[in-house]
Amino acid sequence: MSEQKTTVAGPHPSAPADHSTESKAAPLQDFLRGPAGRSLGLVIALALLFVVGAITSGDRFLNLENLLTILRLASITGVISIGVTFVITAGGIDLSVGSVMGLTTVVATMASVQLAATQSSWILMVLVALAVGAAAGLINGVVIAYGNVVSFIATLAMLVGARGLAELISGRTTQIVSNRDFLQVMRAELIGIPILIWIFAVVALAGWFLLNRTTFGRRTIAIGGNLEASRLAGIKVRRHLVYLYVLAGLAAGIAGIMMLGRTTAGTSTHGLLYELDAIAAVVVGGTLLIGGRGTIMGTVLGVLIFSTLTNVFTQNNLDTSVQALAKGSIIVVAVLLQQRFAARGPRRGRRT
Repeated sequence: MSEQKTTVAGPHPSAPADHSTESKAAPLQDFLRGPAGRSLGLVIALALLFVVGAITSGDRFLNLENLLTILRLASITGVISIGVTFVITAGGIDLSVGSVMGLTTVVATMASVQLAATQSSWILMVLVALAVGAAAGLINGVVIAYGNVVSFIATLAMLVGARGLAELISGRTTQIVSNRDFLQVMRAELIGIPILIWIFAVVALAGWFLLNRTTFGRRTIAIGGNLEASRLAGIKVRRHLVYLYVLAGLAAGIAGIMMLGRTTAGTSTHGLLYELDAIAAVVVGGTLLIGGRGTIMGTVLGVLIFSTLTNVFTQNNLDTSVQALAKGSIIVVAVLLQQRFAARGPRRGRRT
């Protein structure tokens, strides 16, 4: 018996040391591949942009007013991006959020709506904008889930339709917000921070909680990971998809309210190409385009990265074409990294 034990152990004297090395490396690899590791990379990228801004622009970049400008610039796109994150996590896409946002600003500033808001409360304008956004999202969801139309085509149709409807309602004119109570609230500050930034923070926190701490979020991730398996597991996939697009529409409605507060006008041109900025921020943030993994924190960091990049270019009076080229390069790198992660996924198991 003792000779057999010696024979078995003899050929592998270094095995314990190898296992020790692997056990030390595994936690680091898991951390870097996990949500915290991916967020750390985005934080480093954002910090590098701040360093570049500080070096090239000095005090102009680092003063409080400019930092608040970056956050204000990020707030409206950020709210839209939160809604888009849920849709992409489930394996879909929403190209209509920018046009829907423009439509909400037009409907909310119609003369009849503003008159009714003046006679009752400015909250009526908010409710109208939210209702319009939710209705557009509901149409998207029903067409996609029950009409079996590909999300790209359905939301592309809504992109064109919502923009056209906004032009018809407004007559391609700018509608000025006349409700002073609404403007006073939307221009208010809390402890020196504009209300638009607070709205973005609240929406981001609510989105994080919904995606990471609720059954709704787990079902969203499951549908993106494997739609058919989710259906067989008892998840009402079609109904859930409708909810997701309504959520994206509501986010567009909130963004429309914020845009009215910032510009004091409703117009069909509001939100032009915002859907592309939102999708870019979501992808750069680490949400997989193929679905199955979503991160609200990553989306927020992605929005801040693009907002800071725009500010750095503006501070240095650089050509907008160069800025577009830089954004495009960042998106390509992010997608390539996603493909690399997706290729490793089947071997190591997908993490959400």
